[in-house]
Amino acid sequence: MNWISNYVRPKINSLFSRREVPENLWTKCPECGTMLFHRELSDNLNVCSNCNHHMQISPRDRFAALFDTGVFVEVPVPAPLVDPLQFRDQKKYPDRLRAAQKTTGEAEAMLVAEGEIGRTPVVVAAQDFSFMAGSMGMYVGNAIIAAAERAIQRKCPLILFSAAGGARMQEGILSLLQMPRTTVAVEMLREAGLPYIVVLTHPTTGGVTASYAMLGDVHIAEPNALICFAGPRVIEQTIREKLPEGFQRAEYLLDHGMLDRVIARGDMRDELITITRMLMGLSPVVAGKLPPPGDTAHTKDSPAELAEKILDAADEKP
Repeated sequence: MNWISNYVRPKINSLFSRREVPENLWTKCPECGTMLFHRELSDNLNVCSNCNHHMQISPRDRFAALFDTGVFVEVPVPAPLVDPLQFRDQKKYPDRLRAAQKTTGEAEAMLVAEGEIGRTPVVVAAQDFSFMAGSMGMYVGNAIIAAAERAIQRKCPLILFSAAGGARMQEGILSLLQMPRTTVAVEMLREAGLPYIVVLTHPTTGGVTASYAMLGDVHIAEPNALICFAGPRVIEQTIREKLPEGFQRAEYLLDHGMLDRVIARGDMRDELITITRMLMGLSPVVAGKLPPPGDTAHTKDSPAELAEKILDAADEKP
């Protein structure tokens, strides 16, 4: 037995060898530069504990925090034809799809689920900005239609979390056709007398803002979310003028009457429970406790009319 090679050398190597540390233990806040421990950031729903900057969050993590006990069931979405235009730029469109699927672990840019929040049955759809910038293609149109049909079938509200860079250029005119398709889906909910609540997250732009993202009975936004059709840089270059500070951000739109609420992500669940139960004519939550399951009979007012009354009453409070 060689004592030096079998004992001394491995001992020295273990002392001086570099330990491998996972690269994703810390995240730097893009707003204030604070280094945030991954577990602390996850527990805070991807919101910076120093400056309250709301970072991107995946639909599954959002659903886990939104639904009662984090339990939800995915709603199946019909798969559209892949690459109908045979589009290719630097990469083939199917290659881009496969890369996005590998990165996010999701099939497409929108996830639809059903479950309960505050013991109120709801259907929720959420866009994933990490999947090709949450771009609106045929799958997203199919997802919103599937969500609306499921909400009508269950006679429950539809809540949609938008986050998109606009229409998907690889699908050309077919992506733009999702604007009228999703508008028809929203109209189906209105005809059924069911609430449609939109939560606009950062960023919501382009054809998404010009269609289903601004057709809700109630519009809520996360703090400092960019919400627009054309971005501020494009507008500045067009009109050759400096835009006001905070232009097209959630707080600016709230002050100018385009939003009903700006709610922090940590308070979003309680806010949605309150609004959905009011719009469905159910008893309110008392002291943060889940109410017993109740009758989901509708009030005589339409969701849009009832939502307006609720918001007016809230604004009148001192």
